[in-house]
Amino acid sequence: MKFIERQVSRNIENYLKHFPAVAIFGPRQCGKSTLAKSVIKNTPDSLYLDLEDPDDLVKLEEPSLFFKQYGDKLICLDEIQRVPELFPLLRSVIDRQERNGQFLILGSASPDLIKQSSETLAGRIIYQELTPFIIPEIPFMQDDKLNDKYWIRGGYPRSYLAENDMISNKWRKSFIATFLERDIPNLGIYYPPAMMKKLWQMLAHIQGQLINYVQLGNSLGVSHTMVRNYLEVLHQTYMIRILRPYQGNLKKRLVKTPKVYIRDTGILHSLLNIENFDMLYGHPVAGASWETLVIENILGNTEGFLASFFRTSGGNEIDLILEKGNKKYAVECKLSSSPKLTAGFYHAVDELETEHTWVVAPVDTPFMVKKNITITPLNELIKVLKGL
Repeated sequence: MKFIERQVSRNIENYLKHFPAVAIFGPRQCGKSTLAKSVIKNTPDSLYLDLEDPDDLVKLEEPSLFFKQYGDKLICLDEIQRVPELFPLLRSVIDRQERNGQFLILGSASPDLIKQSSETLAGRIIYQELTPFIIPEIPFMQDDKLNDKYWIRGGYPRSYLAENDMISNKWRKSFIATFLERDIPNLGIYYPPAMMKKLWQMLAHIQGQLINYVQLGNSLGVSHTMVRNYLEVLHQTYMIRILRPYQGNLKKRLVKTPKVYIRDTGILHSLLNIENFDMLYGHPVAGASWETLVIENILGNTEGFLASFFRTSGGNEIDLILEKGNKKYAVECKLSSSPKLTAGFYHAVDELETEHTWVVAPVDTPFMVKKNITITPLNELIKVLKGL
């Protein structure tokens, strides 16, 4: 499979010089292992262990002896969620050796789900999230044209780089099945795979909408509390994004319910049996899919922003609010080369008093429609936000 350089590679290499342990967390099959191997190949004294490989796992039957024997090496532990009991030992090893660049840890569940890491390695570890491919990582997408293949297939490497749409779709279907039937149980979480898949499909149909826990629970025949538990698992394994509502101190009554997004457009399309671009454009989810593509690429390309959405009880809304310090920026997503902006949009911008507002649309070049309101292609906005 073709190797594509990841944006965070330099971050990882730099962190290893300044921290005893570096953790790369992200969804299954997003390229963590490939990234880690590309990093450690430049480190002569390094060792890679895949904790899903029985041959590698057996090497850690006596982990204290193993870590002592290879104490001078950078040790990469892939799929750490399979052996969470290692974390307390890692702490003692790190403290004994007193040097940076001891461990490169990879995990397919968030640190919150693998609680041991945050509890035992505080002050010794730094985290880096890795997403599926984002736009600047794809070489022939450096211009302002967004390519249809990336949108329909999503950013998972094996999906995006597949020989054709059929192979890509089959890979995504297999990924969904494996995730539900194997990956979640491997985390020690036992939910019925059929019910989780049904919930996932229901989420695809309400992509980008407010979560109604009671309605979802009634459709599944479970309590709203159980729905919250299911959603939390999907959130903590990077499958969905739960976007919180804006909580600023405004005089308007604001919506308090979060929105939900399936984070990868390719997975979203597979859950809805959308196999190609023609089917997508004729589907009611097309606008929400575009919104997902925009939001995930913005948040995957920027750091330090607090993200939320804005909606008043009167219906004024903005898809994405980005806050940094005392400054607010707004992003609206429109799947139209001639986007029409509503009165509710302008009211929301006025209420928020944003520094600048961008409307991301499939246009060729940015242009201003009003003071501090710009219609822009996604790539151009990413460049601007990186400079803020």
